[in-house]
Amino acid sequence: MQLKDKVAVITGGDSGIGLACARLFLAEGADVAIISNNSETLSAAQNQLGANVMAIQADVTIPKTLGAAFAEVGDRFGHIDVLFAGAGVASTTPLDGASVETVERVLTINIAGSFYTVQAALPHLRSGASIILVGSVMSTMGYAGFGVYAASKAGISGMARSLASELTPRGIRVNTLVPGATRTPIWNSLAQTEAQVQEIEQGLIRSIPIGRLNNAEEVAHAALFLASDRSSSMRAAELVIDGGATGAPQGAPVYLA
Repeated sequence: MQLKDKVAVITGGDSGIGLACARLFLAEGADVAIISNNSETLSAAQNQLGANVMAIQADVTIPKTLGAAFAEVGDRFGHIDVLFAGAGVASTTPLDGASVETVERVLTINIAGSFYTVQAALPHLRSGASIILVGSVMSTMGYAGFGVYAASKAGISGMARSLASELTPRGIRVNTLVPGATRTPIWNSLAQTEAQVQEIEQGLIRSIPIGRLNNAEEVAHAALFLASDRSSSMRAAELVIDGGATGAPQGAPVYLA
């Protein structure tokens, strides 16, 4: 088992990619704590994962409560070996319709929340620990109407490079997981009906050479590599899982023939 005797903390571990990571990390031998601000989905996730999983309600944008959450993890397990900073939100922000509240929410949760998460975890991370931040191919693909979300994820990539330089002397590695379009509940914030979700997905699929979205389990296996000692030489790297989308802008029609 790749994570035997390791302790992993996953923010956003109550759904989507974070929940898939929690499930896989458990199967690979880790002790797991999940953190979310949504008490309902947090409880449901703990029921799925089992009673041995720590489930802590905390808001990643409030350093004080986040610090208390990580202190709970430290008190129970003594240290942290893997930090998966997966809490985040997506929203469309067209220039002619984005509200100040939406812009600030996306930037605060995605960028500040990730930074505060690393800050809160740092006292509990031991040498050899792995920090995984979560970017997105939208930071480079230029999808119309997603300017703020794209900026937030580009910011994550820059943050990871800086944190990697800062933490390498402490024996802590920092890398970025960069998923392409992945079928998760995050789409629910972008559409009001299942038909609208399908419309969004079909539009994205046209730009993906393999002709489908990722599933969360595929992305979790990439995260497992970054969490495990097999990635011990990696620093400030971006691991992209996108079905070829960034390598083939416009969907590389030759592949679709």
